[in-house]
Amino acid sequence: MECFYKATTPEKLNICKLIEKHSDTMPFYVKEYIQSKLTAGLSPDTLLQYLYRYKHFFNWLLSEGLVEAEDVAAIPFSELDRMRKDTIEMYIQFLRNEDISKKEVDTEGKTKALKLPEYRGVAVVALSIQALKSLFNYLTKETEEEDGECYFYRNVMSKIVTHKKGETASRIARDLNAVILNDDDISAYLKFIENGYSETLNSAEARSRYERDKVRDLTINSLILGTGMRVGEIASIEMNNLHLHSRYIDVVRKGNKPDSVSVLESAIEDLERYMGIRESKYPGAKQSPFLFVSVYGGVARPLSRRAIQNIVNKYTSAFFKSSKSPHKLRHSFAVDYFRSGGDIILLRDQLGHSDIKTTSLYTNMSSKDGEKVLNEMDKRR
Repeated sequence: MECFYKATTPEKLNICKLIEKHSDTMPFYVKEYIQSKLTAGLSPDTLLQYLYRYKHFFNWLLSEGLVEAEDVAAIPFSELDRMRKDTIEMYIQFLRNEDISKKEVDTEGKTKALKLPEYRGVAVVALSIQALKSLFNYLTKETEEEDGECYFYRNVMSKIVTHKKGETASRIARDLNAVILNDDDISAYLKFIENGYSETLNSAEARSRYERDKVRDLTINSLILGTGMRVGEIASIEMNNLHLHSRYIDVVRKGNKPDSVSVLESAIEDLERYMGIRESKYPGAKQSPFLFVSVYGGVARPLSRRAIQNIVNKYTSAFFKSSKSPHKLRHSFAVDYFRSGGDIILLRDQLGHSDIKTTSLYTNMSSKDGEKVLNEMDKRR
């Protein structure tokens, strides 16, 4: 199965290999679905998570005796055609009651957790429903047999209604606002990475590693706070994506969409500084097309998304006494953008949102102005 990533890191190649591996255990119609969605540009990361959920669902059907087949690959689509709504509801209830810490078993009999740690509890249920809805929509609308008809037309997943929590955008924004970095925080945090973090280290080895990596780590944090880029986009930056003189970087967005992101001048300065020491600090970096690297086994290799998340968590935990994810830094950029007079359309493009409703959340997060208005009203009264 062809890898559909435009910028391919070892991490992304591994995702492609895992998609191929797990597709081989699926019925033919699931393989067709995966290939169709890859061709259409759906994120391989998302499809890999869908495959895990399909595997879980089909194994559950077999263990409960709800379908007749030798194994998962042998389950015919006719079983999905005649599947009852109460069967799906029973599966959803099973997911809600399942021990979320329980490990899954892979095709070799080894136990392993879900690949992405953010999928836990309620999120597993939502992801499973989303995955099954996507598969059933494909099977009932996009497939084609020799006579030109779809495999089947009865879509039981269309009867499954999910209810979102009734929180207003203002309430969600208020909760998020409590964990973002404000102007003074951002400045102090970046200074801490460069000068203060060493004071938290006890061993000479840890201090030596910090001295080697601090410019790189500062640049990673500065770039997220200076662009609002996603951690996956940061990990995928290649050297030829940089246009420092024009202050923008070419990126690959969700769905493998090419785009360009503007960069704050302060982050450009940090990038230039990192570029100046990249090859001396990380021998062999010249041979790597990727911007952010480290040395593993004496060889310069690109940093994975997980490694970048760990870098951010390490410094934020030391500075704020609780970790803040790269996504919180992204939120911080977005709020600061609005507070500085930014436009919602420009921010949507900067963040790479496909729906402006997502971007509009930050208009609520930035409104300390509302508090100021109320304070003024109190003074006048």
